[in-house]
Order: sequence, then C-alpha cells, then structure tokens
Amino acid sequence: MRYLIFCLLLLAAPTLSAQDFVDVDKSPLDAAYYPTRAAFRAFAKTDSAAVAMEPKIKVLYSRPFKKGREVWGGDLAPYGEPYRLGANETTEITFFTPVKIGDHVVPAGSYTMGAIPDADSWKVFFSLDLDGWGVYAYKPEHSVATITVPTAKVEDVIENFSVSLYEPTPGTVHLKMGWDTTVVEIPIELLK
Repeated sequence: MRYLIFCLLLLAAPTLSAQDFVDVDKSPLDAAYYPTRAAFRAFAKTDSAAVAMEPKIKVLYSRPFKKGREVWGGDLAPYGEPYRLGANETTEITFFTPVKIGDHVVPAGSYTMGAIPDADSWKVFFSLDLDGWGVYAYKPEHSVATITVPTAKVEDVIENFSVSLYEPTPGTVHLKMGWDTTVVEIPIELLK
C-alpha cells in the first residue's frame, strides 16, 4: 500500500511542480525610499547609522516604457483625466511618520497616489483607496491630500516613468516624478 501511494505521488509530482508562472511584466515594479538607502539599514555598521536610515517614505510603483509613444496629453495620460502615475496597480506611498502636503496634514500610513495632468501643472492626489488597478475607481472624496504642482521640461527623454525622493532642505522631502520630458516635484514636510 505504501508503495502504491509513493508511486502515485511520484506520478503527480511533475504536475504539481509544473504550475505556470505569470510572465514577466512589461512595466517592472520598483520602489523609491527616503532616505534613499533605507532598505539597506540592516547593513549599517552602527546603531546610529541604522537609526538614520530608518525609512520615512516609501513609494511602490510600476515603470512603463515610453517606447516612442506620446505620453502626456496623448492616449497614455490624457490631460484633464486621472492618471495612475505608472502602470498596473495604483502607485502606493507609505509615510512612516505624519507629513504635511500643501495645507493637509496626513497621518502615517499607506495611501495611493494619482494625478490629473495638464500641460503646465499636475493636480496630485493621495487617496485612501488601496489595492486597486489604475485609478479607474478614483473618488475625490477619498483623498486625504491634493496639491497642484507645476511641470518642468527636461532635455533628455526619460524612457521609463521614474520616482525619486530627496531632501533639498532639512525636514522637507521632495517627491520627484518624471517621464518623457516632463518632471514634477511635490514638497512633503516631515512632521516628526
């Protein structure tokens, strides 16, 4: 009887291990941290260095390619309509401390981000609607903060949608996003 069970398991094993995996996504998932090396804090040489590397902000987003397409004001990100800021799942931002965005105090926690782009400015919103695909279910009443920021043009094309976080002045982190030749920056004041 044990031999029969063993043989049946052996026959079933290839079926069990041959499960299909999803293909690699065309828009890879990425993360941006402030401080930049926060994900590596376990490798800090001293306790004080590890504390200095504790994350304050983390952004998870997908990075679509431009591939010669018109991005802003085109089919990918039409002007005046909500845009997901990346691809696939809605871009998610985690604040590990309370922050201030424009006039809005935002408690520590996870939120989604989107924007309503125009040629000269973006209205960027931070929402309670987590775990969604794109911003198809965008509800302005679920936003915890909204800020309008000017766009800037760069000479070199940014092939993949990109996000970075940096601190130009103590206590204020800029969330910088760019794709194609358009860049925006959102000042975020750390409250702790």
